[in-house]
Amino acid sequence: MENTHYDVIVAGGGPAGLSAALTLGRARRRVLVLDDEQPRNRFAAHMHAVLGHDGVPPHELRTRGMAEVARYGVEVRHARVASVHDAESGRTLLVTTQDGEQLVARHLVVATGASDLLPDLPGLRQHWGRHVLHCPYCHGWEVRDQQLGLLLLLEAGLHQAELLTQWTSRLTVFTGAVGGLSPATEQRLRAAGVEVVDTPVTEVLGDEEELRGVVLADGSEVALDALFVGAPMEPHDGFLAELDLERAPTPVGEFVEVDQMGRTSHPRVWGVGNVVNPMANVPISSAAGVFTGGAVNGVLAGEDLDDAQQRAATAFWDGHYARHEQVWSGRVNAATASVVTGLAPGEVLELGCGEGGDAVWLAEQGWRVTAVDIARAAVERGAGAAQARGVGDRVRWLARDLARWQPVDDDVPELDLVTASFFHAPFEFPRAEVLQRAASRLRLGGHLLLVSHVMESAEDVPPWSMREGARHGDRPHMPREDVTALGFDGPQWRVVLDEVREREAHGPHGEHAGATAHVRDGVLLLQRVG
Repeated sequence: MENTHYDVIVAGGGPAGLSAALTLGRARRRVLVLDDEQPRNRFAAHMHAVLGHDGVPPHELRTRGMAEVARYGVEVRHARVASVHDAESGRTLLVTTQDGEQLVARHLVVATGASDLLPDLPGLRQHWGRHVLHCPYCHGWEVRDQQLGLLLLLEAGLHQAELLTQWTSRLTVFTGAVGGLSPATEQRLRAAGVEVVDTPVTEVLGDEEELRGVVLADGSEVALDALFVGAPMEPHDGFLAELDLERAPTPVGEFVEVDQMGRTSHPRVWGVGNVVNPMANVPISSAAGVFTGGAVNGVLAGEDLDDAQQRAATAFWDGHYARHEQVWSGRVNAATASVVTGLAPGEVLELGCGEGGDAVWLAEQGWRVTAVDIARAAVERGAGAAQARGVGDRVRWLARDLARWQPVDDDVPELDLVTASFFHAPFEFPRAEVLQRAASRLRLGGHLLLVSHVMESAEDVPPWSMREGARHGDRPHMPREDVTALGFDGPQWRVVLDEVREREAHGPHGEHAGATAHVRDGVLLLQRVG
Protein backbone atom coordinates (compact mmCIF):
# COMPACT_ATOMS: atom_id res chain seq x y z
CA MET A 1 0.00 0.00 0.00
CA GLU A 2 1.35 3.42 -0.89
CA ASN A 3 2.23 5.83 1.91
CA THR A 4 -0.53 8.15 0.70
CA HIS A 5 -3.30 5.50 0.83
CA TYR A 6 -5.34 4.87 3.97
CA ASP A 7 -8.40 2.94 5.02
CA VAL A 8 -9.64 6.03 6.85
CA ILE A 9 -8.52 9.62 7.12
CA VAL A 10 -9.82 11.46 10.18
CA ALA A 11 -9.93 15.23 9.77
CA GLY A 12 -9.66 16.72 13.24
CA GLY A 13 -7.83 15.59 16.39
CA GLY A 14 -10.29 16.58 19.10
CA PRO A 15 -12.29 14.17 21.31
CA ALA A 16 -14.53 13.08 18.43
CA GLY A 17 -11.77 12.53 15.88
CA LEU A 18 -9.35 10.81 18.25
CA SER A 19 -12.09 8.52 19.58
CA ALA A 20 -12.95 7.46 16.03
CA ALA A 21 -9.25 6.96 15.26
CA LEU A 22 -8.75 4.92 18.43
CA THR A 23 -11.65 2.62 17.56
CA LEU A 24 -10.42 2.18 13.99
CA GLY A 25 -6.81 1.69 15.04
CA ARG A 26 -7.82 -1.06 17.43
CA ALA A 27 -9.71 -2.62 14.52
CA ARG A 28 -6.35 -2.82 12.69
CA ARG A 29 -7.25 -0.21 10.10
CA ARG A 30 -4.66 2.03 8.49
CA VAL A 31 -5.67 5.44 9.84
CA LEU A 32 -4.33 8.96 9.41
CA VAL A 33 -5.41 11.87 11.61
CA LEU A 34 -4.97 15.35 10.12
CA ASP A 35 -5.19 18.02 12.80
CA ASP A 36 -4.56 21.78 12.71
CA GLU A 37 -4.11 21.96 16.51
CA GLN A 38 -6.89 24.53 16.93
CA PRO A 39 -9.53 22.76 19.08
CA ARG A 40 -12.64 24.70 20.04
CA ASN A 41 -12.07 24.17 23.77
CA ARG A 42 -8.45 25.42 23.72
CA PHE A 43 -9.59 28.61 25.47
CA ALA A 44 -10.93 26.73 28.51
CA ALA A 45 -8.69 25.86 31.46
CA HIS A 46 -10.61 22.75 32.47
CA MET A 47 -13.19 20.25 31.19
CA HIS A 48 -16.24 19.36 33.22
CA ALA A 49 -19.00 16.74 33.05
CA VAL A 50 -16.42 14.32 31.61
CA LEU A 51 -16.63 11.22 33.79
CA GLY A 52 -13.24 10.24 35.15
CA HIS A 53 -11.68 13.42 33.76
CA ASP A 54 -13.66 16.17 35.47
CA GLY A 55 -11.46 19.21 35.90
CA VAL A 56 -8.74 17.91 33.58
CA PRO A 57 -7.33 20.55 31.19
CA PRO A 58 -8.45 19.95 27.60
CA HIS A 59 -4.88 19.84 26.30
CA GLU A 60 -4.10 17.04 28.75
CA LEU A 61 -6.92 14.87 27.41
CA ARG A 62 -5.72 15.62 23.89
CA THR A 63 -2.13 14.65 24.76
CA ARG A 64 -3.30 11.38 26.30
CA GLY A 65 -5.48 10.67 23.29
CA MET A 66 -2.65 11.26 20.84
CA ALA A 67 -0.45 8.82 22.74
CA GLU A 68 -3.20 6.21 22.88
CA VAL A 69 -3.98 6.22 19.16
CA ALA A 70 -0.25 6.01 18.39
CA ARG A 71 -0.08 2.70 20.29
CA TYR A 72 -2.38 1.19 17.66
CA GLY A 73 -0.44 2.44 14.66
CA VAL A 74 -2.57 5.52 13.94
CA GLU A 75 -0.55 8.21 12.20
CA VAL A 76 -1.08 11.84 13.22
CA ARG A 77 0.04 14.83 11.15
CA HIS A 78 -0.21 18.56 11.69
CA ALA A 79 -2.19 19.55 8.60
CA ARG A 80 -5.46 21.07 7.51
CA VAL A 81 -7.71 19.62 4.79
CA ALA A 82 -8.28 21.95 1.85
CA SER A 83 -10.58 19.87 -0.38
CA VAL A 84 -12.14 16.44 -0.83
CA HIS A 85 -13.13 14.83 -4.15
CA ASP A 86 -14.35 11.46 -5.33
CA ALA A 87 -11.62 9.36 -6.94
CA GLU A 88 -11.25 5.99 -8.69
CA SER A 89 -14.84 5.59 -9.81
CA GLY A 90 -16.26 6.42 -6.40
CA ARG A 91 -14.28 3.72 -4.60
CA THR A 92 -12.03 6.16 -2.77
CA LEU A 93 -11.70 9.83 -1.85
CA LEU A 94 -8.92 12.21 -2.80
CA VAL A 95 -8.06 14.40 0.20
CA THR A 96 -5.86 17.43 -0.47
CA THR A 97 -4.20 19.37 2.37
CA GLN A 98 -3.54 23.09 2.39
CA ASP A 99 0.12 22.26 1.74
CA GLY A 100 -0.91 20.61 -1.53
CA GLU A 101 -0.32 17.00 -0.44
CA GLN A 102 -2.77 14.55 -2.02
CA LEU A 103 -3.90 11.59 0.05
CA VAL A 104 -6.27 8.74 -0.79
CA ALA A 105 -8.77 7.28 1.67
CA ARG A 106 -11.49 4.68 1.40
CA HIS A 107 -13.51 6.66 3.96
CA LEU A 108 -13.26 10.09 5.61
CA VAL A 109 -14.36 10.93 9.14
CA VAL A 110 -14.85 14.68 9.53
CA ALA A 111 -14.31 15.90 13.08
CA THR A 112 -13.07 19.44 12.46
CA GLY A 113 -15.39 21.11 14.93
CA ALA A 114 -16.99 24.53 14.75
CA SER A 115 -16.36 28.13 15.77
CA ASP A 116 -18.54 30.35 17.94
CA LEU A 117 -19.35 33.50 15.96
CA LEU A 118 -18.73 36.08 18.65
CA PRO A 119 -19.74 39.71 18.21
CA ASP A 120 -17.03 42.30 17.75
CA LEU A 121 -17.28 43.80 21.22
CA PRO A 122 -14.19 45.29 22.89
CA GLY A 123 -12.98 43.03 25.68
CA LEU A 124 -15.17 40.04 24.86
CA ARG A 125 -12.63 37.80 23.12
CA GLN A 126 -10.05 38.62 25.79
CA HIS A 127 -12.17 36.76 28.35
CA TRP A 128 -13.53 33.98 26.08
CA GLY A 129 -13.31 30.58 27.74
CA ARG A 130 -12.51 31.99 31.21
CA HIS A 131 -15.08 34.63 32.19
CA VAL A 132 -17.06 34.82 28.96
CA LEU A 133 -18.63 31.38 28.67
CA HIS A 134 -20.88 29.37 26.35
CA CYS A 135 -22.23 26.35 28.25
CA PRO A 136 -23.88 26.27 31.71
CA TYR A 137 -23.17 22.54 32.06
CA CYS A 138 -19.49 23.11 31.32
CA HIS A 139 -18.97 26.18 33.51
CA GLY A 140 -22.07 26.82 35.63
CA TRP A 141 -20.82 25.12 38.80
CA GLU A 142 -17.64 27.22 38.85
CA VAL A 143 -19.63 30.51 38.79
CA ARG A 144 -22.57 29.37 40.92
CA ASP A 145 -24.33 31.99 43.05
CA GLN A 146 -22.39 34.82 41.36
CA GLN A 147 -23.65 37.81 39.43
CA LEU A 148 -24.10 36.37 35.93
CA GLY A 149 -25.10 37.82 32.60
CA LEU A 150 -26.37 36.30 29.37
CA LEU A 151 -25.66 38.13 26.11
CA LEU A 152 -28.48 36.96 23.86
CA LEU A 153 -27.46 36.86 20.19
CA LEU A 154 -30.11 34.36 19.05
CA GLU A 155 -33.63 33.85 20.31
CA ALA A 156 -32.74 30.15 20.46
CA GLY A 157 -30.33 31.12 23.26
CA LEU A 158 -33.25 31.79 25.59
CA HIS A 159 -33.01 28.23 26.85
CA GLN A 160 -29.71 29.25 28.48
CA ALA A 161 -31.55 31.89 30.51
CA GLU A 162 -33.84 29.20 31.89
CA LEU A 163 -30.90 26.91 32.63
CA LEU A 164 -28.81 29.58 34.37
CA THR A 165 -31.52 30.15 36.99
CA GLN A 166 -30.41 26.77 38.35
CA TRP A 167 -26.94 28.13 39.14
CA THR A 168 -27.71 31.66 40.33
CA SER A 169 -30.51 33.87 41.53
CA ARG A 170 -28.69 36.93 40.17
CA LEU A 171 -29.01 36.80 36.41
CA THR A 172 -29.24 39.61 33.87
CA VAL A 173 -30.24 38.87 30.27
CA PHE A 174 -29.14 41.40 27.64
CA THR A 175 -31.58 41.32 24.71
CA GLY A 176 -30.49 44.34 22.64
CA ALA A 177 -28.85 42.23 19.91
CA VAL A 178 -32.15 40.45 19.15
CA GLY A 179 -34.35 43.55 19.40
CA GLY A 180 -35.92 42.68 22.76
CA LEU A 181 -38.31 39.91 23.80
CA SER A 182 -42.02 39.44 23.52
CA PRO A 183 -43.95 40.72 26.55
CA ALA A 184 -44.95 37.18 27.51
CA THR A 185 -41.38 35.88 27.40
CA GLU A 186 -40.01 38.85 29.33
CA GLN A 187 -42.72 38.48 31.96
CA ARG A 188 -41.87 34.81 32.35
CA LEU A 189 -38.18 35.57 32.96
CA ARG A 190 -38.90 38.41 35.38
CA ALA A 191 -41.21 36.12 37.35
CA ALA A 192 -38.16 33.92 37.99
CA GLY A 193 -36.16 36.88 39.29
CA VAL A 194 -34.25 37.46 36.06
CA GLU A 195 -33.44 41.05 35.15
CA VAL A 196 -34.01 41.86 31.46
CA VAL A 197 -32.04 44.69 29.80
CA ASP A 198 -32.87 45.66 26.21
CA THR A 199 -30.17 48.34 25.83
CA PRO A 200 -27.38 46.98 23.59
CA VAL A 201 -24.05 45.98 25.14
CA THR A 202 -21.09 47.91 23.67
CA GLU A 203 -18.09 46.72 25.71
CA VAL A 204 -16.95 44.04 28.15
CA LEU A 205 -14.99 45.37 31.13
CA GLY A 206 -12.23 43.62 33.03
CA ASP A 207 -8.56 42.73 33.11
CA GLU A 208 -6.53 39.52 32.75
CA GLU A 209 -7.64 38.30 36.17
CA GLU A 210 -11.35 39.06 36.31
CA LEU A 211 -14.44 40.32 34.54
CA ARG A 212 -16.00 43.45 36.03
CA GLY A 213 -19.08 43.87 33.88
CA VAL A 214 -20.39 45.36 30.65
CA VAL A 215 -20.97 48.84 29.26
CA LEU A 216 -24.34 49.61 27.63
CA ALA A 217 -25.08 51.90 24.69
CA ASP A 218 -26.40 54.57 27.04
CA GLY A 219 -23.06 54.65 28.87
CA SER A 220 -24.24 52.87 31.98
CA GLU A 221 -22.41 49.88 33.42
CA VAL A 222 -23.71 46.59 34.76
CA ALA A 223 -21.48 44.69 37.22
CA LEU A 224 -20.94 41.00 36.43
CA ASP A 225 -18.71 38.16 37.60
CA ALA A 226 -19.18 36.13 34.40
CA LEU A 227 -20.98 36.53 31.09
CA PHE A 228 -22.55 33.72 29.08
CA VAL A 229 -23.01 34.13 25.32
CA GLY A 230 -25.55 32.28 23.23
CA ALA A 231 -23.84 32.73 19.85
CA PRO A 232 -24.42 31.29 16.39
CA MET A 233 -21.85 28.72 15.24
CA GLU A 234 -19.99 28.04 12.03
CA PRO A 235 -18.93 24.44 11.26
CA HIS A 236 -15.44 23.93 9.84
CA ASP A 237 -16.61 22.05 6.77
CA GLY A 238 -15.80 24.33 3.84
CA PHE A 239 -13.43 21.75 2.38
CA LEU A 240 -16.44 19.49 1.71
CA ALA A 241 -18.15 22.03 -0.55
CA GLU A 242 -17.58 20.18 -3.83
CA LEU A 243 -19.26 17.02 -2.48
CA ASP A 244 -22.55 18.96 -2.18
CA LEU A 245 -23.59 17.18 1.01
CA GLU A 246 -27.11 17.52 2.35
CA ARG A 247 -27.40 20.09 5.11
CA ALA A 248 -29.98 20.85 7.78
CA PRO A 249 -30.81 23.96 9.83
CA THR A 250 -30.22 24.04 13.59
CA PRO A 251 -31.01 26.77 16.13
CA VAL A 252 -27.44 28.08 15.83
CA GLY A 253 -26.74 27.64 12.10
CA GLU A 254 -26.77 25.21 9.18
CA PHE A 255 -24.79 21.98 9.54
CA VAL A 256 -24.06 18.89 7.42
CA GLU A 257 -26.78 16.34 8.04
CA VAL A 258 -25.81 12.88 9.32
CA ASP A 259 -27.75 9.76 10.23
CA GLN A 260 -27.60 8.04 13.62
CA MET A 261 -24.32 6.36 12.67
CA GLY A 262 -22.70 9.62 11.57
CA ARG A 263 -22.90 8.98 7.83
CA THR A 264 -23.50 11.98 5.59
CA SER A 265 -25.35 11.91 2.26
CA HIS A 266 -22.06 10.72 0.74
CA PRO A 267 -21.51 7.00 1.45
CA ARG A 268 -17.79 7.49 2.20
CA VAL A 269 -17.97 10.65 4.29
CA TRP A 270 -18.89 10.64 7.98
CA GLY A 271 -19.25 13.45 10.51
CA VAL A 272 -18.85 13.51 14.31
CA GLY A 273 -18.62 16.14 17.01
CA ASN A 274 -19.38 19.85 16.73
CA VAL A 275 -18.90 19.92 12.96
CA VAL A 276 -22.29 18.18 12.68
CA ASN A 277 -23.74 18.56 16.17
CA PRO A 278 -23.39 22.04 17.71
CA MET A 279 -24.67 20.83 21.09
CA ALA A 280 -22.07 18.07 21.53
CA ASN A 281 -19.75 18.47 24.52
CA VAL A 282 -16.61 16.38 25.12
CA PRO A 283 -18.28 13.11 26.26
CA ILE A 284 -20.97 13.32 23.57
CA SER A 285 -18.31 13.96 20.91
CA SER A 286 -16.16 11.11 22.21
CA ALA A 287 -19.09 8.71 22.24
CA ALA A 288 -20.05 9.71 18.71
CA GLY A 289 -16.47 9.11 17.58
CA VAL A 290 -16.45 5.60 19.05
CA PHE A 291 -19.81 4.76 17.53
CA THR A 292 -18.99 6.14 14.10
CA GLY A 293 -15.54 4.55 14.12
CA GLY A 294 -17.20 1.18 14.65
CA ALA A 295 -19.73 1.87 11.91
CA VAL A 296 -16.99 2.81 9.44
CA ASN A 297 -15.07 -0.36 10.27
CA GLY A 298 -18.22 -2.42 9.70
CA VAL A 299 -18.65 -0.93 6.24
CA LEU A 300 -14.97 -1.50 5.47
CA ALA A 301 -15.27 -5.14 6.53
CA GLY A 302 -18.16 -5.61 4.10
CA GLU A 303 -16.15 -3.94 1.35
CA ASP A 304 -13.21 -6.24 2.08
CA LEU A 305 -15.41 -9.30 1.61
CA ASP A 306 -16.83 -7.82 -1.60
CA ASP A 307 -13.28 -7.30 -2.84
CA ALA A 308 -12.40 -10.90 -2.02
CA GLN A 309 -15.46 -12.09 -3.92
CA GLN A 310 -14.52 -9.91 -6.88
CA ARG A 311 -10.99 -11.32 -6.92
CA ALA A 312 -12.38 -14.83 -6.89
CA ALA A 313 -14.77 -14.05 -9.77
CA THR A 314 -12.03 -12.37 -11.79
CA ALA A 315 -9.68 -15.31 -11.21
CA PHE A 316 -12.37 -17.75 -12.31
CA TRP A 317 -13.14 -15.98 -15.58
CA ASP A 318 -9.50 -15.21 -16.34
CA GLY A 319 -8.76 -18.90 -15.84
CA HIS A 320 -11.69 -19.85 -18.05
CA TYR A 321 -10.35 -17.84 -20.98
CA ALA A 322 -6.72 -18.78 -20.32
CA ARG A 323 -7.44 -22.44 -21.08
CA HIS A 324 -7.93 -21.77 -24.80
CA GLU A 325 -6.65 -19.33 -27.35
CA GLN A 326 -10.28 -18.78 -28.32
CA VAL A 327 -13.25 -19.91 -26.28
CA TRP A 328 -16.19 -18.89 -28.49
CA SER A 329 -16.73 -19.00 -32.22
CA GLY A 330 -16.54 -15.25 -32.82
CA ARG A 331 -19.91 -15.37 -34.62
CA VAL A 332 -22.87 -13.32 -33.52
CA ASN A 333 -25.61 -15.08 -31.58
CA ALA A 334 -28.34 -15.92 -34.08
CA ALA A 335 -31.22 -14.74 -31.88
CA THR A 336 -29.48 -11.45 -31.12
CA ALA A 337 -28.80 -10.82 -34.79
CA SER A 338 -32.37 -11.52 -35.88
CA VAL A 339 -33.88 -9.17 -33.29
CA VAL A 340 -31.38 -6.33 -33.61
CA THR A 341 -31.67 -6.31 -37.40
CA GLY A 342 -35.10 -4.73 -36.98
CA LEU A 343 -33.83 -1.86 -34.79
CA ALA A 344 -32.33 1.46 -35.90
CA PRO A 345 -28.60 1.64 -34.95
CA GLY A 346 -27.59 3.91 -32.08
CA GLU A 347 -25.79 3.52 -28.74
CA VAL A 348 -25.65 -0.04 -27.41
CA LEU A 349 -24.25 -1.55 -24.22
CA GLU A 350 -23.40 -5.27 -24.23
CA LEU A 351 -23.11 -6.90 -20.82
CA GLY A 352 -20.84 -9.93 -20.50
CA CYS A 353 -19.44 -9.47 -23.99
CA GLY A 354 -16.89 -12.30 -23.74
CA GLU A 355 -14.60 -12.30 -26.75
CA GLY A 356 -16.87 -9.89 -28.55
CA GLY A 357 -18.66 -11.84 -31.26
CA ASP A 358 -21.89 -9.89 -30.74
CA ALA A 359 -20.13 -6.55 -30.09
CA VAL A 360 -18.11 -6.68 -33.31
CA TRP A 361 -21.18 -7.65 -35.33
CA LEU A 362 -23.17 -4.78 -33.79
CA ALA A 363 -20.42 -2.34 -34.75
CA GLU A 364 -20.51 -3.69 -38.32
CA GLN A 365 -24.24 -2.92 -38.41
CA GLY A 366 -23.58 0.72 -37.55
CA TRP A 367 -24.02 0.65 -33.76
CA ARG A 368 -21.70 2.53 -31.39
CA VAL A 369 -20.84 -0.16 -28.87
CA THR A 370 -19.74 -0.27 -25.24
CA ALA A 371 -18.72 -3.86 -24.49
CA VAL A 372 -18.12 -4.92 -20.87
CA ASP A 373 -16.77 -8.16 -19.39
CA ILE A 374 -14.92 -9.09 -16.21
CA ALA A 375 -12.19 -11.02 -18.07
CA ARG A 376 -9.46 -8.76 -19.42
CA ALA A 377 -8.22 -11.50 -21.78
CA ALA A 378 -11.69 -11.73 -23.30
CA VAL A 379 -12.07 -8.01 -24.01
CA GLU A 380 -8.53 -7.84 -25.38
CA ARG A 381 -9.41 -10.61 -27.85
CA GLY A 382 -12.59 -8.75 -28.73
CA ALA A 383 -10.65 -5.54 -29.34
CA GLY A 384 -8.26 -7.45 -31.62
CA ALA A 385 -11.17 -8.91 -33.59
CA ALA A 386 -12.76 -5.48 -33.97
CA GLN A 387 -9.52 -4.04 -35.34
CA ALA A 388 -9.09 -6.96 -37.73
CA ARG A 389 -12.62 -6.46 -39.09
CA GLY A 390 -12.25 -2.70 -39.47
CA VAL A 391 -14.56 -1.50 -36.68
CA GLY A 392 -12.06 -0.90 -33.90
CA ASP A 393 -13.08 2.73 -33.58
CA ARG A 394 -16.77 1.86 -33.03
CA VAL A 395 -16.34 -0.30 -29.92
CA ARG A 396 -15.22 0.77 -26.46
CA TRP A 397 -14.01 -2.26 -24.47
CA LEU A 398 -14.18 -2.23 -20.66
CA ALA A 399 -12.82 -4.91 -18.31
CA ARG A 400 -15.13 -4.47 -15.30
CA ASP A 401 -16.76 -6.61 -12.64
CA LEU A 402 -20.40 -6.16 -13.58
CA ALA A 403 -21.53 -7.20 -10.10
CA ARG A 404 -20.22 -3.85 -8.85
CA TRP A 405 -19.94 -1.72 -11.96
CA GLN A 406 -22.01 1.43 -12.34
CA PRO A 407 -22.44 2.59 -15.97
CA VAL A 408 -22.09 6.23 -14.91
CA ASP A 409 -18.60 5.45 -13.60
CA ASP A 410 -17.35 5.15 -17.17
CA ASP A 411 -19.61 7.84 -18.62
CA VAL A 412 -21.76 5.42 -20.56
CA PRO A 413 -24.02 7.62 -22.74
CA GLU A 414 -27.78 7.41 -22.94
CA LEU A 415 -28.50 4.13 -24.66
CA ASP A 416 -30.79 2.90 -27.40
CA LEU A 417 -30.15 -0.77 -26.62
CA VAL A 418 -28.84 -2.95 -23.80
CA THR A 419 -28.14 -6.56 -24.68
CA ALA A 420 -27.03 -9.58 -22.64
CA SER A 421 -26.73 -13.12 -23.99
CA PHE A 422 -26.55 -16.19 -21.71
CA PHE A 423 -25.92 -13.86 -18.82
CA HIS A 424 -25.15 -16.16 -15.89
CA ALA A 425 -22.27 -17.42 -13.75
CA PRO A 426 -21.42 -20.60 -11.80
CA PHE A 427 -21.64 -18.69 -8.49
CA GLU A 428 -23.83 -16.10 -6.80
CA PHE A 429 -24.29 -13.18 -9.17
CA PRO A 430 -26.65 -10.16 -8.82
CA ARG A 431 -28.10 -10.55 -12.31
CA ALA A 432 -31.22 -8.46 -11.68
CA GLU A 433 -29.31 -5.57 -10.13
CA VAL A 434 -26.79 -5.50 -13.00
CA LEU A 435 -29.52 -5.42 -15.63
CA GLN A 436 -31.50 -2.77 -13.77
CA ARG A 437 -28.45 -0.51 -13.48
CA ALA A 438 -27.73 -0.88 -17.19
CA ALA A 439 -31.38 -0.37 -18.15
CA SER A 440 -31.44 2.88 -16.17
CA ARG A 441 -29.25 4.36 -18.93
CA LEU A 442 -31.82 3.60 -21.64
CA ARG A 443 -33.43 6.61 -23.23
CA LEU A 444 -37.22 6.68 -23.68
CA GLY A 445 -38.03 4.26 -26.49
CA GLY A 446 -34.82 2.27 -25.95
CA HIS A 447 -34.77 -1.54 -25.80
CA LEU A 448 -33.45 -4.25 -23.48
CA LEU A 449 -32.69 -7.58 -25.20
CA LEU A 450 -32.08 -10.73 -23.16
CA VAL A 451 -31.19 -14.07 -24.74
CA SER A 452 -30.93 -16.97 -22.32
CA HIS A 453 -31.13 -20.75 -22.11
CA VAL A 454 -34.62 -22.16 -21.54
CA MET A 455 -34.28 -25.30 -19.48
CA GLU A 456 -36.17 -27.81 -17.47
CA SER A 457 -32.95 -29.40 -16.21
CA ALA A 458 -29.18 -29.06 -16.59
CA GLU A 459 -29.35 -31.41 -19.59
CA ASP A 460 -31.12 -28.69 -21.54
CA VAL A 461 -27.91 -26.64 -21.53
CA PRO A 462 -25.09 -27.37 -24.02
CA PRO A 463 -22.18 -29.20 -22.34
CA TRP A 464 -19.77 -26.40 -23.28
CA SER A 465 -21.86 -23.72 -21.51
CA MET A 466 -21.63 -22.74 -17.87
CA ARG A 467 -23.98 -25.54 -16.85
CA GLU A 468 -23.92 -24.74 -13.15
CA GLY A 469 -24.23 -21.05 -13.93
CA ALA A 470 -27.27 -21.58 -16.13
CA ARG A 471 -28.90 -23.52 -13.32
CA HIS A 472 -27.74 -21.29 -10.46
CA GLY A 473 -30.03 -19.05 -8.46
CA ASP A 474 -33.64 -18.10 -9.13
CA ARG A 475 -33.51 -17.35 -12.85
CA PRO A 476 -36.90 -18.33 -14.36
CA HIS A 477 -37.06 -20.93 -17.11
CA MET A 478 -39.28 -18.93 -19.45
CA PRO A 479 -38.53 -15.41 -20.72
CA ARG A 480 -41.91 -14.04 -19.57
CA GLU A 481 -41.05 -15.05 -16.01
CA ASP A 482 -37.84 -13.05 -16.31
CA VAL A 483 -39.88 -9.86 -16.64
CA THR A 484 -41.17 -10.11 -13.07
CA ALA A 485 -38.06 -11.68 -11.58
CA LEU A 486 -35.88 -8.86 -12.89
CA GLY A 487 -38.27 -6.07 -11.88
CA PHE A 488 -39.29 -4.99 -15.40
CA ASP A 489 -43.03 -5.50 -14.94
CA GLY A 490 -43.85 -1.86 -14.19
CA PRO A 491 -45.80 0.54 -16.42
CA GLN A 492 -42.58 2.06 -17.79
CA TRP A 493 -41.83 -1.17 -19.70
CA ARG A 494 -43.53 -2.82 -22.67
CA VAL A 495 -42.92 -6.43 -23.71
CA VAL A 496 -42.15 -6.33 -27.44
CA LEU A 497 -41.00 -9.93 -27.91
CA ASP A 498 -41.37 -12.98 -25.71
CA GLU A 499 -40.66 -16.33 -27.34
CA VAL A 500 -38.62 -19.50 -27.29
CA ARG A 501 -36.53 -20.45 -30.32
CA GLU A 502 -35.01 -23.85 -30.99
CA ARG A 503 -31.72 -24.40 -32.80
CA GLU A 504 -28.80 -26.76 -33.30
CA ALA A 505 -25.70 -25.46 -31.54
CA HIS A 506 -22.09 -26.45 -32.25
CA GLY A 507 -19.29 -26.86 -29.71
CA PRO A 508 -16.71 -24.10 -30.02
CA HIS A 509 -13.45 -25.58 -28.76
CA GLY A 510 -11.37 -28.40 -27.23
CA GLU A 511 -13.17 -31.53 -26.21
CA HIS A 512 -16.43 -30.08 -27.50
CA ALA A 513 -15.15 -29.17 -30.98
CA GLY A 514 -17.54 -30.66 -33.51
CA ALA A 515 -20.13 -31.54 -30.89
CA THR A 516 -23.73 -30.49 -31.42
CA ALA A 517 -26.68 -29.94 -29.11
CA HIS A 518 -30.32 -29.08 -29.53
CA VAL A 519 -31.00 -25.96 -27.48
CA ARG A 520 -33.86 -23.61 -26.80
CA ASP A 521 -33.16 -19.89 -26.54
CA GLY A 522 -35.47 -17.62 -24.57
CA VAL A 523 -35.70 -14.28 -26.36
CA LEU A 524 -37.07 -11.31 -24.44
CA LEU A 525 -37.22 -7.78 -25.87
CA LEU A 526 -38.48 -4.96 -23.66
CA GLN A 527 -38.99 -1.31 -24.55
CA ARG A 528 -38.81 1.56 -22.11
CA VAL A 529 -42.02 3.57 -22.53
CA GLY A 530 -42.03 5.65 -19.37
